[in-house]
Amino acid sequence: MNIHEYQAKNLLQGYGVQVQQGIVADTPEGAVEAARELNAETGTEWYVVKAQIHAGGRGKGGGVKLAKSREEVKEISKQILGMQLVTPQTGQEGKKVHKVLIAEDVYYPGENEPKEYYLSVLLDRAKGCNVIMASTEGGMDIEEVAEKTPEKIIKEWIDPGIGLQGFQARKVAFALGLEGKAFKQMVKFIQALYKAYMATDASQFEINPVLKTSDDKILAVDAKVNLDDNALYRHPDLAELRDLTEEEELEIEASKSGLNYIKLDGNVGCMVNGAGLAMATMDIIKQSGGEPANFLDVGGSANAETVEAGFRIILKDPNVKAILINIFGGIVRCDRVANGVVEAYKNIGDIQVPIIVRLQGTNAEEGAKIIEESGLKVYSAILLKDAADRVEEVLA
Repeated sequence: MNIHEYQAKNLLQGYGVQVQQGIVADTPEGAVEAARELNAETGTEWYVVKAQIHAGGRGKGGGVKLAKSREEVKEISKQILGMQLVTPQTGQEGKKVHKVLIAEDVYYPGENEPKEYYLSVLLDRAKGCNVIMASTEGGMDIEEVAEKTPEKIIKEWIDPGIGLQGFQARKVAFALGLEGKAFKQMVKFIQALYKAYMATDASQFEINPVLKTSDDKILAVDAKVNLDDNALYRHPDLAELRDLTEEEELEIEASKSGLNYIKLDGNVGCMVNGAGLAMATMDIIKQSGGEPANFLDVGGSANAETVEAGFRIILKDPNVKAILINIFGGIVRCDRVANGVVEAYKNIGDIQVPIIVRLQGTNAEEGAKIIEESGLKVYSAILLKDAADRVEEVLA
């Protein structure tokens, strides 16, 4: 689950991570009041108005602007609130801005030049442990840094049995070229960040940039936090941070039915049980000349109710020209899935797009027979090649 920058900063601050101070607002008048409060708290006279959406690259789309007065705060907030903000991560449709964060300007002049760094904590699945990633190239997309200057990416793996050690935090700070007050603050920053990451059952923390101010303070100027959905039952307070306005309507509907759904831009809807099989299914669709319209995983307990819910969600996408159901009968029996498909088809009624059902595993032949004898516009397949051929036929 993604959360907004202002929510992430409030969360991090609770664990001792130093952040750029800010107050969220949803109207231009509220933004002015936020600036007034911020001035009283921090003494700042310049402000940064930042659009709050679940996407990076906001500045590139005009969603982050500097205001040198409260009047400018109001005018800029009028421009940003309600805009359809397009960034490299939103796609062409963009996302509507409902809130802005009025933040203090921390790039003030001083004895030293401000310097930006990159810092993140995430799980390295290949090594089976968390890793701290850092770079002196803060403010840039880490993918670009990795491609052009991979030597500038610092990695420190954390033994899950003993956790982050002090020498590791110091090692990262040294590698970033810090010394003196800034070095000590960065060590504390890394330790607090890792503590927050572990305590919240997060799947990723990305701070870009981490700023060394002109007076050597270390602050999180931005914060991207992704929380593990599977652990939210342990954190009801964090679950409340979910912003449904930032999510696809169909994805919200799918989650209510216990389905994992992600909308894509293709023309063939797919329904599978298992993420790995979903990847293979999308490959089949592409090889057959189509494009996947979605990722939809019904899990290991596919039945009439889940299949019907999946059908209804897929059919709400007007781009869908065919549906491919690809089920491996391990825990669930294929004949049970087939009966679920037939029952769901009859309950929904007038389905205009062809449906290909590929069943493999326990009782696959029985399932295929049920599909073939149903009299419905449903095509059965056993082999992957059969499914691919059927997709190609219906798209022709």
